[in-house]
Amino acid sequence: MNWTIFHHHVYPIRHKLYRFALRITGSAPEAEDVVQEVLERVWKSSEEQATGVSNWEAWCMTLTRNRSLDKVRTATQRRVVPLDGEAARESDSGDAARTTELRDLADQARRLMLELPEKQRLVMHLRDVEELSYEEIAQVLDISLDQVKVGLHRARKTIREKLLAVDAHIPVNV
Repeated sequence: MNWTIFHHHVYPIRHKLYRFALRITGSAPEAEDVVQEVLERVWKSSEEQATGVSNWEAWCMTLTRNRSLDKVRTATQRRVVPLDGEAARESDSGDAARTTELRDLADQARRLMLELPEKQRLVMHLRDVEELSYEEIAQVLDISLDQVKVGLHRARKTIREKLLAVDAHIPVNV
């Protein structure tokens, strides 16, 4: 690995790797450890391996996923926490009520995401939070493109139905 490749392709995505590791491990210190280990592994990779990588982000996300899952398995605990930070972006109009409403809706959607099956939750996180392409998600999670699309569709449908039910105060069993 040389500094130029690392600096231009790997280092800029370190925050994305951290968010992904945090989503899987549920622990900030564990996520930090995972990212550190992934960055170290990438840095120590051979030149032959580095030249074989066509998509650095997908490769690093795959390493992060695998290491995070290893950490979770060894700890024998599985919990996921929502990402820290602002739930909704400020609106252009500066309408405080609308901004608060959007923030509450985003918080509610984030909580509902935690109830999704793991694969759906990871697909939705990678697509809607990390903004990866379908192909990158398939590569990171080692699933087919069709599984990515179906998982994302089902996750979004479940969240949409639950949000509509909460808004209408109707119990839903999805």
